[in-house]
Amino acid sequence: MAARHPAPRPAVADTPGADIRIGYARCSHLSQELDSQLDALTAHGIPRDKVFSEKISTRVRVRPQFEQALRTAREIKAHAPHCRVIITVYEMKRLGRDAAELTALADHLTAHGLVLAMLAGPLPGIYDPIGPGKLLFAFFAAMAATERENIRESTLEGLGTAARKGKHGGRPPVITDDMLHTVLRRRANGESVEQIQPDLIIPTGKRKGQNPSVAGVSRALAEHARREAYPAAVEAAHADFAALQNGEVSCPRTETEPAQ
Repeated sequence: MAARHPAPRPAVADTPGADIRIGYARCSHLSQELDSQLDALTAHGIPRDKVFSEKISTRVRVRPQFEQALRTAREIKAHAPHCRVIITVYEMKRLGRDAAELTALADHLTAHGLVLAMLAGPLPGIYDPIGPGKLLFAFFAAMAATERENIRESTLEGLGTAARKGKHGGRPPVITDDMLHTVLRRRANGESVEQIQPDLIIPTGKRKGQNPSVAGVSRALAEHARREAYPAAVEAAHADFAALQNGEVSCPRTETEPAQ
């Protein structure tokens, strides 16, 4: 007698299929590179043809490539409703500029049956729209907005202080872009600021031929870090400062600086 094989189980209608990931990468300025984000998304298993990228500030409300990523994700979900479609970004700040925008975006994705995932930052992994996950997302979104505003305010105050001393621009003028690039490259190789500083030579001005101070190099690195973290916030501070000058409005004082 031939052995009987068990009948196959019927497919369950709501069983999810394979995950389908759509990647999105963004930076704020043309001078910045997207390679690190693209490499991270590719390493996570997302083909390059499924990654949408653009160089555009979060101050611009309409981001064409991001909108295209959303449309693509919605279309895939409509044609494959049992698959989990995941919008994946490197970190939260690539998505929006403030807590309200980030929260609204997360709600939009959930409403359309889409999933949000982040590879790095304070909340890596799949976004959980229920319970503690949603609260954590809102908390870190608010923290990001606060940090961005603090950077804008500190940059604006620094510009005002420099202007009153007859200087213009955020970074001390003795630290040129070439010098900063040298410092960044050598620091990436493990050298300290103290080791690099003696090899830096000021090319122009009253201190031409001298070495910049360690403090000056450190300030330039701090300013660079602010620009890299939230370039739109630094850009906004410069725009606000220019508006203050054009409108003949006095520069803002820091809380510790007495009125003249």
